[in-house]
Amino acid sequence: MGTVYLGRSPAGVLLAVKVIRADHAADPAFRARFRREAQAAAGLSGRWVVPVVAADPEAREPWLATPFVPGPSLSEAVGGYGPLPAGSVRTLGVRLAEALQQVHAAGLVHRDVKPGNILLAPDGPRLIDFGIARAVGATTLTAADAVVGTPGDLPPEQARAGARSPGPAGDVFSLGCVLVFAATGRGPFGGGHAAAVVFRTVHDEPVLDGLPAELREAVGACLAKDPAGRPLPQRLREVLGGGEPADGDGGDGGGDWLPPPLPRLIAERSTRALELPAPEPTRLDAPRTPPGAPGPGGGRLTRRRLLAVGGAVAAAAVPPAWLASRDRVRGGAGGPRGTAAGPVFTVALQADLSGPGRAEGQAHERGLRLAAEQHNARGGVPFRLAVRAADDGGDPARAAQVIAQLVADPSVVAVVGPTAQAAVPALAEACLAADLLLLPVSVHSGAAAQSHWRTVCDTRGKPEEISLPVLHYLSRVRPVSHTAVVEQEGAAETDRELTRMLRHTPPSQGTVSVHRIPAAAGGADLASVVDGILRAGAQAAVFAGTSAAVAGRFARALDGAGFAGPRMATGRVMAPTFLEAAGGAAEDWLFGAFFTEPSAVPAAAGFTAAHRAAYGEPPARWAAEAHDALGLAAAALAALGEEGRDRPGLSRRVFRTSYEGLAKPLAFDATTRTLAGLRVAHLYRVRSGAFAYLGPYADVTAAT
Repeated sequence: MGTVYLGRSPAGVLLAVKVIRADHAADPAFRARFRREAQAAAGLSGRWVVPVVAADPEAREPWLATPFVPGPSLSEAVGGYGPLPAGSVRTLGVRLAEALQQVHAAGLVHRDVKPGNILLAPDGPRLIDFGIARAVGATTLTAADAVVGTPGDLPPEQARAGARSPGPAGDVFSLGCVLVFAATGRGPFGGGHAAAVVFRTVHDEPVLDGLPAELREAVGACLAKDPAGRPLPQRLREVLGGGEPADGDGGDGGGDWLPPPLPRLIAERSTRALELPAPEPTRLDAPRTPPGAPGPGGGRLTRRRLLAVGGAVAAAAVPPAWLASRDRVRGGAGGPRGTAAGPVFTVALQADLSGPGRAEGQAHERGLRLAAEQHNARGGVPFRLAVRAADDGGDPARAAQVIAQLVADPSVVAVVGPTAQAAVPALAEACLAADLLLLPVSVHSGAAAQSHWRTVCDTRGKPEEISLPVLHYLSRVRPVSHTAVVEQEGAAETDRELTRMLRHTPPSQGTVSVHRIPAAAGGADLASVVDGILRAGAQAAVFAGTSAAVAGRFARALDGAGFAGPRMATGRVMAPTFLEAAGGAAEDWLFGAFFTEPSAVPAAAGFTAAHRAAYGEPPARWAAEAHDALGLAAAALAALGEEGRDRPGLSRRVFRTSYEGLAKPLAFDATTRTLAGLRVAHLYRVRSGAFAYLGPYADVTAAT
């Protein structure tokens, strides 16, 4: 909805200044909600809530200021350092229950208690962001059929569109979800598509696997479906033990309540904040100048200068990491390099260029370099682009070191990558802290991106959208009434997304049976799986596993049993290993994938020719998608004014930018900031022992 800046009052007090984007401020209903947030939070007091100390809801760009808390959010801490120990979780629950007591005593319901709205300070947690809080009994300012809150953390009564507004018990349910996440690293109702998470919240029991036994009773009570069955915050504090330490693990709000890495992180951030350079002096003739309003002489106060807020708060309107490098940027050597054709902005690639995934990393690099050359060759461009490649070798630990180097280079305005899924959290957190745009191409950042990592712009389809090619083919091209889905035991949560989607939305509105291959499957095990598929009367088989070798052996077993229906899998197993393991049984297998085949796309003919000329071979998988990622970044930079072509400007503008890529159109939903449109996935078929491109899945017909 806006940007939070680190500010400093005239007395030297550090503050967080939340400035709302002008397009939101133009909406009277949104401005009313913001006014309500400021009023609600200003009336709060208590150690574990962060109050509003100054605000101007009527400014052209409304703003509010709160005390600055240097600690990470709970989502950042768990994502970067893993779940908290039981004692820390217990202390977290006690302090947040106390915070909710204070909120509810003031006649308010928070309605968005989630990991991203909880900051971890040395003495205890802080509850922030009352953006959708409302007074109990107040008239709602949201649409009648809207669901307000964050899927995965909202209570079932709040999850139903058009339901009565939730009461204080809804905040207790959300707190239960938060405690499960803090202790296990995942929510009690799983991940995936928001609609699926909401469905499980309303209808399924919470999954508490991995939750310490000492927390199960209290957390389980919080997650009762019936609001009347949940404890009041005061009772919850008592059940959790009032915050007293248990066996030295955690604490009662003292400095040792967090595990070792987090106090060090908080100390480092505090030091960086205190070392910020003093803002440039700016004289204001008017007693009250809203952010962005004209300054003396008609000049605008930009985000690189001082923002004067109501005469009370002075905000250096750039993120801390960017502020720290301000002097280097101005010197020219570290910032965008000037040329006769204008400044040069760097798009960095972080990928595996020397390890097991080097082929994919090389495809990324080649696509980016060709896109930069294409951009720079155009006449009249206001800026030029450079590509900086950084090799992490496919090692998550090394990836964290590499991204630190890229963040420290102020000429880098965007990062493409990584190519290893395990490297995503470290990169996402580092880019978030630096307000640096991260563009994953071949991996997906996960559900956390939309709720926590606001600078991550996924250019690949969401994991659940891999079901779209399967649904299209088995509903429109070769309709079937019963589909067998085959999983591998021990698959990761994200690897089971295809199964979940097909069970919730069966092809042709028919039925789905799920069959599992043991983790160490041999020929006999596969034969029993195939026998189960035949006995179930399946007309189509979908392999939802991730092992190309197992998929190939499964194809042989199906073929040997005479199965003649459609056989499908995903791009995860679309590899030479599958063809070798399946032999002749691979023929006519279909694969849904997020990558295109540039040499088969007329619009990519120029790119394919340039790739052949530069590298002596056609572009590999993901090369076109990487090319499109840089094109999107260039389009977003071009849409910004010269003053706004920096990291903060680009990381926000990209979500309001549309770009017609070679692989697919790139445009984003204004609310969720996720990739919009249906042309996100493609279909391939094995023909004569090779993977043949059929086209975007929606274009495939029986005649294709």
